[in-house]
Amino acid sequence: MKLTLKDIAHSLGVSTATVSNAFSRPDQLSADLRERILGEAKRLGYRGPNATARSLRSGKTGTIALVLTERLQYNFEDPVATRFLHGVSEIFDQQNINMLLLPSRAEFYRNNTVDSLADGFVIYGPPRDSSVLERIVVRGKPTITVDFNLPEVRSLNIDNFHGARDAARHGLKAIENGPLAVLALRVLTESEVVGRIQDDDVLASPYESVSRRRLDGYRAALEETKRSLDNEWVWNVPESRYEYGYQAAREALMSNPRPKLLLCMSDRLALGAIAAAQDLGLNIPQDLKVIGFDDIATAAYQRPALTTVHQPQNEKGRQAAKMVLGLSEYTKDVLLEAKLIVRDSC
Repeated sequence: MKLTLKDIAHSLGVSTATVSNAFSRPDQLSADLRERILGEAKRLGYRGPNATARSLRSGKTGTIALVLTERLQYNFEDPVATRFLHGVSEIFDQQNINMLLLPSRAEFYRNNTVDSLADGFVIYGPPRDSSVLERIVVRGKPTITVDFNLPEVRSLNIDNFHGARDAARHGLKAIENGPLAVLALRVLTESEVVGRIQDDDVLASPYESVSRRRLDGYRAALEETKRSLDNEWVWNVPESRYEYGYQAAREALMSNPRPKLLLCMSDRLALGAIAAAQDLGLNIPQDLKVIGFDDIATAAYQRPALTTVHQPQNEKGRQAAKMVLGLSEYTKDVLLEAKLIVRDSC
């Protein structure tokens, strides 16, 4: 016979609420009483309240899903993503909320309904397959998008456009009229290789792409000085990885004319670019100036120290968690400041 809370309560002569507290709210009972209840439950073979049934009654599981655009593995390698995850988990820990990590690959959901367990969703970056977004939004649960916008869904973004514009303004002053190149992170909608942007390439939408917003910021700074950024001086890079930055920078620096400034859409790309320049015998910042984006921890300790744009990743994670839990004072879209940090590389 399957035992219930009532059976244990009857056996001990206590209320069902008291038995329930012994399993889920031990701080509400004395140590002796809780020990007596748990001992009797063990003797009778009762393993505690049914969590699934309880969640069905309350309509809550105490779980928020974090939908990650990149491979799950990538988010534990990339310092920007890990700082965001740190901020989210800090608030979830405080509120006793579970975190469910989900990929954004459409094939994951074909025979899987694990996302139905979530009380809400934080979508970190735009999924490449829109069907994943449709699946989440149609549930009608609290949802926050991070680093992109979605109609009728609250968003949390870094001010990528103005951060990039400030970086480009600073770099252009340093090189005056010298040539420059951009190492752009996933600015193409369909490309998994490192290479120059071609005129017929389809750029990602500025409403869905952090990189497109940064590219538009670079171009805005150039337009202020009556200059333009031709596509042939923009290298698309599929992931923020040191080796990709090295490869793209080496190609750019072997071009004619050789760039005097590299605007890199991540610090990891910038660090790879600095290594490529040094291997080519160039001195930084005398022969080449480099500006990154993100302000990861190693940016300040690199030699030369990296000029970059700081984005508050921990705070972004904390705010995303507060927004989806209804703890934030923000009731509309949120745009966090991106601030230029000037160091030795430019």
